[in-house]
Amino acid sequence: MHPERIRLARLRDKVMSAQDAAALITDGMTVGMSGFTRAGDCKAVPFALAERARQHPLQITLMTGASLGHDADKVLSDAGVTARRMPFQVDASLRKRINAGEVMFLDQHLSETVELLRNKQIAPVDLAVIEATCITEDGAIVPTTSVGNSASFAILAKQVIVEINLSMPLGLEGLHDIYIPTYRPHRQPIPVTAVDERIGSPAIAIDPAKIVGIVFTDRPDSPSTVLPPDTETEAIAGHLNGFLLREVKAGRLSPSLQPLQAGIGTIANAVLHGLLESPFDNLTMYSEVLQDSSIDLLDSGRMAFASASSMTLSKACYERVMANLDFYKSRIVLRPQEISNHPEVVRRLGLITINTALEVDIYGNVNSTHVNGTQMMNGIGGSGDFARNAHMSVFVTKSLAKGGAISSVVPMVTHVDHTEHDVDVIVTEHGLADLRGLAPRERAAAIIGNCVDPSYREQLADYFRAACRRGGHTPHLLEEAFAWHLRQQRTGSMLDKTAQAVAA
Repeated sequence: MHPERIRLARLRDKVMSAQDAAALITDGMTVGMSGFTRAGDCKAVPFALAERARQHPLQITLMTGASLGHDADKVLSDAGVTARRMPFQVDASLRKRINAGEVMFLDQHLSETVELLRNKQIAPVDLAVIEATCITEDGAIVPTTSVGNSASFAILAKQVIVEINLSMPLGLEGLHDIYIPTYRPHRQPIPVTAVDERIGSPAIAIDPAKIVGIVFTDRPDSPSTVLPPDTETEAIAGHLNGFLLREVKAGRLSPSLQPLQAGIGTIANAVLHGLLESPFDNLTMYSEVLQDSSIDLLDSGRMAFASASSMTLSKACYERVMANLDFYKSRIVLRPQEISNHPEVVRRLGLITINTALEVDIYGNVNSTHVNGTQMMNGIGGSGDFARNAHMSVFVTKSLAKGGAISSVVPMVTHVDHTEHDVDVIVTEHGLADLRGLAPRERAAAIIGNCVDPSYREQLADYFRAACRRGGHTPHLLEEAFAWHLRQQRTGSMLDKTAQAVAA
C-alpha cells in the first residue's frame, strides 16, 4: 500500500487501477492533466483512457501545463479522445490533426491558461489527473518534476485523480513552491523579489474529499530529445556571449548579468551551454524549464540558483539530479507556471530572455508557431510572457532551414507572435543585430547586415532597397512581401535563381 506515499490513512481505500480511474472520465468532460515539457506528466490514466475509447468512443477537452511525454498526446489523439487541446503541444500526430481541423487547438500564453479558468472565461475543469511523489498527512499533493498548471487544476477541479509515481524519490518533497494568486480585482502583488525567494507551500493543498482515485505508477519521465551543440549553435552562443560581455564593459550589466530565461529546445539549450566557457559568474535563472545546460551551470558553480516550473532532462542528467537531490534542493525551486511566467514578476526581476524563432523579418517581427502562416508547429509557449516583459528580449535562430532551401530571415513573417516592439536582439550563426533604439529602416539594415546567410543577403537587400524607394516608415512591397514563401512552395527553394543568373 506504500503508506509513506499516502500519509493520510483514510485515502488509502481510494487506490485503484488505471482502468478504473479512466472510467471516471466521461464524454464531454474538460480534463486537466499534469505535465510540462515532458516532465511530471501522467503515465497511466491517459493510456487507459485511450484504450477504453477504442472500445467505447468518447471525447474530452484536454488541458495541461505544456507538452506531454511518452507519446501521450499521440495515443489520445489517435484514439479520437482529444477534441480540444490547450495550451501547448509538440506531438507530430496531434499536430497533423490540428492542422486538418480535426482537433481544436487553443494556442495560449502559458501564464494565462489558469487565469482564464479562475475567472470562468473558459469551461471549468471537471476532473484533474495529477502526478505526485506522495500525498501528505493533510491530503496535500507533492508534485514530481514539474508543477505547471497542476496546482490550479487540482484546486479548481470538481474531482481529482492522483498518480503516485514510485520511480520518483521521496526526496523531491521540499523542491516545490506552490503559490496561487488571489482573485481579481483585489489581488495582492506576487511577493517574489529575488530568484531564490520561496513564497508558498511545498505541496498542493486541496480538500482530500475531492480525491476520487489514486493510481500507482513506476515509470520515469521521457528523456529530453534536445541535441548537443553543433557548429551553428556554438556560433550563436559565441555571438551572444560577446554581446553580453560588451554590455558588462559598458556598465549596463554586472558580471552576474540579470536573471536568465531560456526557452525549450536545442538552440536555447546550446546558448546556455555556451555560458560554461564565459567570464560570467554567480548567474541566476528565472525560467519555465530547466534543461541539461542549466544543471551543468549549477554543477560548475557558475550558476548560483535556478527557478522554473519543470525539469526536462536527458536520461543521464535526470539520473544525476535524482541521485543528488539534497545538493539541488538548495539551488532549485519549481513553481506553478503562472508564477514562473508571470509578467509582473518577469518585469520586476528584469530578465534577459532567450527564445527561439521559426522565422524573423527585416524589421524584427518574430514567427514562433506557424509554417507559411497556416501550419501550426507547437505553440507560442511561454515566449510571449517573457519577451513582452523582459529587461532584454533575445531571439535566436539558425539562418537557414531545409538545407538552405529556406531562409529564416524573410521580408515579412507569415505569422506574427512577437512584434518588433518586443524584440531587442536577434542572433544567428552569422552575427547579432542589436535593435534597441533603432527605427525600422535602421533595424532592417542591422538584421540584413548581421544575421542573414550570405546566399540570401543580397536578395534581401534588393527587396529592402526597392521598398525604401516606394517609401513609408516601415517600407514594404506588399505584392512581393510573401514572394519568398510562394517561391519555396512552387520550386522548393526561397532562392531567386533567375535573379542570381542575371546578376552573374
